[in-house]
Amino acid sequence: MKNIIDKAALNAAVARYLKIVEWSDKDRLFVGRAPGLFFGGCHGSDETKVYAELRKIVEEHVADMLANKEKLPPPTAGKAYSGKFVVRIGPDLHQKAAVKAMASGESLNQFVAKAIANA
Repeated sequence: MKNIIDKAALNAAVARYLKIVEWSDKDRLFVGRAPGLFFGGCHGSDETKVYAELRKIVEEHVADMLANKEKLPPPTAGKAYSGKFVVRIGPDLHQKAAVKAMASGESLNQFVAKAIANA
């Protein structure tokens, strides 16, 4: 007997995952992915069509997981971020970053935040 999945429950589960479409200069296409849910994705020249295809792939993937009673990965959409995180680096890199921050008249936090923003 085939498992029947409630459409509302499926839509709610699908909404828990980020669906990202970005332009790839390397590939000269839009690339769609759902980080944290599966590797890979889809691509194409039309951003709207790539998003629609990605949404379909995510829906099928989640439906398969639910039908097979597999545990879904933690949600990636709608997550609240505190603005704080810990990064573990070696002492030499820590020193290098601290010295560069001081040399530019910034705190280490400001220096790292700017580096991440410009990444």
